[in-house]
Amino acid sequence: MSETGQPVTILSASESWDLLASVSLGRLVTSVDGQPEIFPVNFVVQHRTVLFRTAEGTKLVSAAINKSVLFEADDHGASEGWSVILKGLARTLRTKEELEEAERAQLLPWTATLKQHYVRIQPVSITGRRFQFGSEPNPESTFA
Repeated sequence: MSETGQPVTILSASESWDLLASVSLGRLVTSVDGQPEIFPVNFVVQHRTVLFRTAEGTKLVSAAINKSVLFEADDHGASEGWSVILKGLARTLRTKEELEEAERAQLLPWTATLKQHYVRIQPVSITGRRFQFGSEPNPESTFA
């Protein structure tokens, strides 16, 4: 169990950012033609924002059109896991200064494709949870 003795612990914003920065694969959630879509992306945390690269296509267009997006990342081991969800505003970087700052993150594509566009998600809110894995409790003991 966690320090609180509970199987689920709510994380502070600072803990959530630290965990988010510890992984490099997350999921962008947006809308395409009025339908929810989810895209796996490799990313970095830079100045408490999420930065990813993308090529021309649906992901870039949907992030530009919708602007309000969700971003989720998680990880787990044998006995515990965590999940962080960021609600934010996505924006394609365009100015020389923005692009130079993004380049300093050294974010490389995972696939052998040309990904010339940087998208930055400015946070509106961030929430995180840590999960302690274990057996389901006996239903009779919860009513005792």
